[in-house]
Amino acid sequence: MVKSMKEEFQKLKKTFSHSKDYIFKEIKIHGKTIYCVFNEVLTSSDYINDFVLKRLLILPKRKIKHLQNYLPDANLEEIQPEEIVDYIHRGYIIIFSYKIIAIEAKAKLDRGVSEVESELSIQGPKDAFCENFNTNLGLIRRRIKSEHLVAERMDIGRLTKTSVGILYMNHIACKKTLKKVKEKLQTIDIDGILDATYLRENLEAHVTFFPTISSTERPDKVSMALLEGKIALLVDMSPYVLILPTFFIDYFHTVDDYYQKPINITFIRIIRLLAFMIAIFTPAFYLAVTTHNFDLIPLNLLLSLKAQRQSVPFPALIEAMIMSISFEILRESDIRMSSTTGSAVSILGGLILGDAAVSAGIISPIMIIVIAISAISGLVFPSIELVSAIRWWRFIMMILATLFGIWGILLGTIILFLRLYTLRSFGKPYLYPFLPFNKIEQKDAIIKTSNRGVKYRNFLLTTNRKRGIFR
Repeated sequence: MVKSMKEEFQKLKKTFSHSKDYIFKEIKIHGKTIYCVFNEVLTSSDYINDFVLKRLLILPKRKIKHLQNYLPDANLEEIQPEEIVDYIHRGYIIIFSYKIIAIEAKAKLDRGVSEVESELSIQGPKDAFCENFNTNLGLIRRRIKSEHLVAERMDIGRLTKTSVGILYMNHIACKKTLKKVKEKLQTIDIDGILDATYLRENLEAHVTFFPTISSTERPDKVSMALLEGKIALLVDMSPYVLILPTFFIDYFHTVDDYYQKPINITFIRIIRLLAFMIAIFTPAFYLAVTTHNFDLIPLNLLLSLKAQRQSVPFPALIEAMIMSISFEILRESDIRMSSTTGSAVSILGGLILGDAAVSAGIISPIMIIVIAISAISGLVFPSIELVSAIRWWRFIMMILATLFGIWGILLGTIILFLRLYTLRSFGKPYLYPFLPFNKIEQKDAIIKTSNRGVKYRNFLLTTNRKRGIFR
């Protein structure tokens, strides 16, 4: 037995002496000592006993020098001493003989492939990503059976050393964008990456309410993005995959749009656009016409609105804020609590407390209607980040409308438009294909044409623009 192997083994034993889940074994075979190290919670004890240790004990003496040729494992590697700790934490058993050998023996610690929860699938596939890196990569490779699908891998986090996969279509993705993504990932220097959200916070260059990187748990959505020329980031231990770059119009599209008739999807997308505007501007418009611009609505309607507010002791802005914050509290409690309890809380808050507030004269009935329409319209979008952005801009518009009336709404609209116009997602204009305007891309912006009519990829994402009938 090589002396340095024993020294490495003893060094490891001393390093992990305080943790009881690290297992150290010394096995005598034909007068030779072989050392084994593994973590019992990260590895499968059945696999180690049946396929590694038992195999070692029956090996002839002449084969001990070449263990890598006789141990049955598809993922067996010869490693260097400085790589030992990393391989142990990745679920490998380390064998010290004449060489240092790492054999994959990972325990099954993930929940496996389950159904989509956050983005409901109406007609498309039901499978969703899980917390296992290899499983997630496999779900994508099942859909894109091409050698052009490249999966690069790097470890990020000083302590967690989390595996992050960079996925792209080699003959489609923009090399300039890919280079920028890799450079940003290499600059991330933090203790740990525990979820894909950690990466998004470090990759987004702008301080803005609107998301410039999208996330999804649907493999079909990631596959479509890759075929369009976008880049996907898989993060180990996270069921969400990041897609970049992303545009504002992407949040008005869903994967199910490509599984239904174009004429129906066009109608639904128009509804989503209207819902976006209603969610932001409806409370502000109500505040403007009831505090400053009385001539914008018919007199009878204005008198009805004023009559409903006679018993309300608060200004209209305070009343709107109370209702908006109450709704956000109810929504948050509904999300955080169990499904049955959450439903009960929603019913209690929406019906009983709302009716009691109106009866007590604290809130006017019309304010409940206005805030309810605005809040429900904001929930049309599955992206939590976009819903949060809508919430903030709703409050901003309400304040501007209270201060300056309809001119405040106009000012807020200009600020909102300029903010969206100046946003960039990895150097790409956020409002594309509207600004800059691209006539070809309008076939799949708001108005949805048949998949056969979409013959070219987004020119901002790729130089290989020609595509088949699949979007």
